[in-house]
Amino acid sequence: MKEQGFFTTEEKKAFFTKYKSLLHSLYSFLEKEDIAKMKRLMRRVVALDCYGRDRNGINGLLRNIDTALIATTEIGLKRAPVIALLLYRPVMKGLIDLKEVEKTFDSEVARLIQLLLKTSDLYARNTAINSENFHHLLFSFAEDVRVILLMIADRLCMMRMGKLFVREEDRLRLASESSYLYAPLAHRLGLYTIKSELEDLSLKYTDPQQFDFIKQKLNETKRSRDAYIAEFITPVRKKLEEAGLQFDIKGRTKSIHSINNKLKKQKIEFEGVYDLFAIRIVLDTPPEREKAECWYVYSIITDMYQPNPNRMKDWISIPKSNGYESLHITVMGPGKRWVEVQIRTERMDEVAERGLAAHWKYKGVKEDKGLDEFLTGVRSALENKDSSPIDLMQDIQMNLFKDEIYVFTPSGELIKLPQGATVLDFAFSIHTGLGSKCMSAKVNGKNVPIKHVLQSGDTVSVLTSPTQSPKQDWLNMVVTSKARARIKQALREEAAKSAEFAKETLQRRFKNRKIDVDESILMRYIKKKGFKTITDFYVEIAAERLDPNVVIDDYLELIRRETEAHDPADVRSAEEFVPIQHTAEEEAAGKDVLVIDRNLTGVDYKLAKCCNPIFGDEIFGFVSTQGIRIHRKDCRNRAEMERRFGYRMIEAKWSGEGTSGYQVTLRVIGRDDIAIVTNITSVIGKEGSVTLRSLNIDSVDGLFQGNFTVMVNSTSSLTSLVKKIKTVKGVKSVERLDGRH
Repeated sequence: MKEQGFFTTEEKKAFFTKYKSLLHSLYSFLEKEDIAKMKRLMRRVVALDCYGRDRNGINGLLRNIDTALIATTEIGLKRAPVIALLLYRPVMKGLIDLKEVEKTFDSEVARLIQLLLKTSDLYARNTAINSENFHHLLFSFAEDVRVILLMIADRLCMMRMGKLFVREEDRLRLASESSYLYAPLAHRLGLYTIKSELEDLSLKYTDPQQFDFIKQKLNETKRSRDAYIAEFITPVRKKLEEAGLQFDIKGRTKSIHSINNKLKKQKIEFEGVYDLFAIRIVLDTPPEREKAECWYVYSIITDMYQPNPNRMKDWISIPKSNGYESLHITVMGPGKRWVEVQIRTERMDEVAERGLAAHWKYKGVKEDKGLDEFLTGVRSALENKDSSPIDLMQDIQMNLFKDEIYVFTPSGELIKLPQGATVLDFAFSIHTGLGSKCMSAKVNGKNVPIKHVLQSGDTVSVLTSPTQSPKQDWLNMVVTSKARARIKQALREEAAKSAEFAKETLQRRFKNRKIDVDESILMRYIKKKGFKTITDFYVEIAAERLDPNVVIDDYLELIRRETEAHDPADVRSAEEFVPIQHTAEEEAAGKDVLVIDRNLTGVDYKLAKCCNPIFGDEIFGFVSTQGIRIHRKDCRNRAEMERRFGYRMIEAKWSGEGTSGYQVTLRVIGRDDIAIVTNITSVIGKEGSVTLRSLNIDSVDGLFQGNFTVMVNSTSSLTSLVKKIKTVKGVKSVERLDGRH
């Protein structure tokens, strides 16, 4: 570690400060000789240049120590996972053997490193979480939750270092992955502080202008906000002290990300957000008096201030499945302002701030039933191998984000479901057979249909029928991944049965007409008809949407056409044969072809109207329900797409030469003179690769503003045109508009 040039002076000072903090945090959990063993190993691997700088100049060992500090001080992980984290990179690079790790430390450390190696691709900052990586992540998560906690720690470390990234593209990718996957995972595990920081940093990198705007507004209103909090807290503090309670009370400003969501969701100005902060009361009380004292504080607060009954949340009586416990009430404070008050104990507060790790401290992870239920759900989703990776990701994300409701079986058993769950979700959560045969239900004694949305506290009794079976529209009635997976599985099984019956029917019809079936020709026919799979083809016959006799007639017609196409008169000379051995780029030459995801060409796509990309623009693809949409890399919607649907974005680039016409609108501003319009249209007319489609002129206060819509074949012809228009006398500016203007 003393190797010349390995650390700068500042890095060396920072490293030893953080190293001491790490030892202080872990000291009571380490075994004898652990420190000496780690020092020997670390000196060895540093000498072998295991912790070199990455392309952003970040020192690998310093990053490891930072991540280890987050894992211990902010998440609460102890000996085995932290040692595994520190040794993960040397093992990955083959400098240390897993057997040596096990011999030096123990099998638990070696096993955690092995699980981390499974997810090594996810540690590559510049690698998007594709479907295969996502499977690896979930498998590891379902096997040992500490792996995902280490990954969250590493992601938070990298997000904090994000400003050091050389490439903006790397920073945006990191931010979008953190926002759509790691932040909700942190939320699901109860790591609310880390979740908020990941979301705030993600917004800072993807939309710095909005982040800075909200931050500035918060700073401007801090003095008045602090004064109001003090006005609210002062009488409450006095009442609680008079009641003899031990407590801490403070106001907490909400995260920039949550404020931004409120601004977008409610479509209001910053000044319209009334709940910029929440008051938190944390009680110092023994475990046996926790609930009683929380409700006592509730009664004191609601005696002082009028509560809003619609905004009361009791997570003390029934905690969230990630262990979160707190009592939330909203009351009318001074000046007729609604104020949220959170009431909890020190134990509850630690669980809320540090999540799962605090559970280990208080009860032990094996007793955490909620977490066990969540991991069981992950395993169940993974077992359904036929589901698409995108479906899997959406299902898991949905279950991470959803708030929970609590409903009861007729025998009084409590069932947790995501908010928005229906009778069908409830039935499938009990048993697959019950869900498949579900006809309706009785909710609180009243008959309701299977799509009825349940509310917390409902008592549900499922009614079944032996003739009932899952239908396609059931997928629109459920929100849980378990129900969706079971319905899809049942539909596939039913489709397979129907397809087999339809196949036998078609074969029988061929036989009746004394026709021998050529399977290769039949396959070509099925493809020409646009069916993705043979099963889809036979399902259409089974559903009587496709007549077997029509199929046979079309099959015979296909044979006739193919026979005519191979008539000897049409035989061409062998000299005309051209071997097809091109790369995707070569095949695309001379055509406007998108090379998507590095090696696919000729894919059907549409140009997004929000940014109107043209040939030559830097672009990316977005997989939507209507197919692939192509956007410019500077599209104003990109940040939002990356934040919410980063996994749907794919790389794309143009190949060949631009020959098609692409519509572009140019906004030209200049001196108000009729000659200027004539001169601009003259310039456009002289450009051989440009066609004027329409123009719209406005004149105000001696300035004219014209929107000229033209057809161009590439960015090069557009750039040339813009340069020439700028030379026209009187023109002040020329701007390319996107699809929103």
